[in-house]
Amino acid sequence: MPLQLRVLDGDYSVSRLTGETAIPLWADGDGFVSISRGADELSIVCLSARVPIEDPPRQSEAGWACLQLVGPFAFTLTGILVAVIEPLAEAGIGIFAVSTFDTDYVMVKHERLADTIGALTNNGHSVT
Repeated sequence: MPLQLRVLDGDYSVSRLTGETAIPLWADGDGFVSISRGADELSIVCLSARVPIEDPPRQSEAGWACLQLVGPFAFTLTGILVAVIEPLAEAGIGIFAVSTFDTDYVMVKHERLADTIGALTNNGHSVT
């Protein structure tokens, strides 16, 4: 199934804070934002410019490009995300994936963005 993806503007970071940490004010704002809490961690995806330098999270990694799968997709559809991540896995491209109610987002390191676009278009997807 050919899919359409959109590369979002900006450099994104994936940050890990301890599980008991309150959601920091810097996490929310423009661009794509994802906040997930598990028993042992609070994970935040946001534009890198918002991640504080003077009081950094426990762990943070910048340099991610964010691709949005153009949806929405019904919950009954299967194989949407695998159609994107399988060609990237075959090309040796590591990903960080996040799902929302309507769609999925796939993040790749900026230095692999051109390779990502090539792998996706070679598999019938379109990337804008």
